[in-house]
Amino acid sequence: MRPWLNRIRRRLVRLLGFRMLFGEAGAPHTRIAPSTCIEGEAGLQLADHVFIGQFNFIDASAGIVIEEGVQITNFCSILTHSTHNAVRINGRRFAAEGGERPGYAKAPVRLGAYSFVGAHSLIEPGAVLGKGAILCAYSQLRGIAPDFAIMAGQPARQVGDTRQRDAVLLSRHPELREAYEAWAGAQP
Repeated sequence: MRPWLNRIRRRLVRLLGFRMLFGEAGAPHTRIAPSTCIEGEAGLQLADHVFIGQFNFIDASAGIVIEEGVQITNFCSILTHSTHNAVRINGRRFAAEGGERPGYAKAPVRLGAYSFVGAHSLIEPGAVLGKGAILCAYSQLRGIAPDFAIMAGQPARQVGDTRQRDAVLLSRHPELREAYEAWAGAQP
């Protein structure tokens, strides 16, 4: 029920025009599709120039930092808590008792500047996607992905480095090197 209400609320706000005309509060060049569901929105730290596409689920209850220029495509889930291990291990005790629940995962997530999250990806609690990194479609990120890593698989493993791709593009467009190095640093 809450995700449904969240979607209705976002649609209503968009109908009123504020976000469509001016972007997100504090991030005027950021766009979030109205079909994206954000739970725990108070825990979301959103930089500018971010794009979040259609039909995503973002659980920011334990905190999510999305840095400048991040692109999140469609049908992605970003989670800051997970109960599946705790429920399985604790059984009925999980719902009956309060306090510490072995297996319960809760940790913030960070998406580094100018990173990209491919369609149908899952980002688990505590994950970090480094700056300039790519998480390929249908991937499951747990742990830390280094800056400029190309990550693929379930769980995601590093399969490349975006700086190699970037070097090819920068050789064709040297006028972009200064803008690129302003956020990425000098390339070897």
